Amino acid sequence: LVGGAPDTFMGGGIQTCRKLIEDGVIGEPVAATAFMMCHGHEGWHPDPEFYYEVGGGPMFDMGPYYLTALVNLLGPAKRVTGSARITFPTRTIGSEKKRGKVIQVEVPTHVAGVIDFASGAVATIITSFDIWGHSLPCIEIYGSKGSLQVPDPNGFGGPVRVRTSNDGQWKEVPLTHGYADNMRGFGVADMAKAIMNKDRAHRSSGELAAHVLDIMHAFHDASIRNRHVELKTTCKKPAAMPTGLANGNLD
Repeated sequence: LVGGAPDTFMGGGIQTCRKLIEDGVIGEPVAATAFMMCHGHEGWHPDPEFYYEVGGGPMFDMGPYYLTALVNLLGPAKRVTGSARITFPTRTIGSEKKRGKVIQVEVPTHVAGVIDFASGAVATIITSFDIWGHSLPCIEIYGSKGSLQVPDPNGFGGPVRVRTSNDGQWKEVPLTHGYADNMRGFGVADMAKAIMNKDRAHRSSGELAAHVLDIMHAFHDASIRNRHVELKTTCKKPAAMPTGLANGNLD
């Protein structure tokens, strides 16, 4: 994670959501949902075997994006539980150069989990390679005064939508932060700036990465052990990005 792809949480979309939460627009966060569901990658990826080997699966593939976004918005988790299954024991590659090759599936391809955050919020997450189609949101945060639709954590931008107790309609909110375009490597730049200045911690940190990895493993462990799993790690919320930054600036 350090400097890696899940640094999308530093982008304008999710940072706008964080500001809305911290400004009290939806009140106290009560719950959240997160959904990443598709039918896997063997139809298009030229070398998809690793997605179905030990260390792969939907949670370890896309979970870092969703969980890093949730920790950024809600803070660290304290325990999780989950259920997981392998739906299709084999997959057939449909892409060139390996079209027709049959893959043995070694990891759960549907993982459903519940996260208890230290803040008191409770989140439900599903990551799946077993779904042909769905109409669920990527991430939503539910507060005591309203609800917040968080954009796809696989990107840096929007849209961001809010529905409050005083308004029965979803309304799109203008982004309060820059860096809404594809800024892969943003975390590396932030780490380099923090090291050079020595006046703050970088945001996409090893501590954050270890906590997200702990959560991902815990879903699988909970399913195997038929119990809640208390997490062994925690982390601080990464510092929020300032508003009004010009491109090229991080502070």
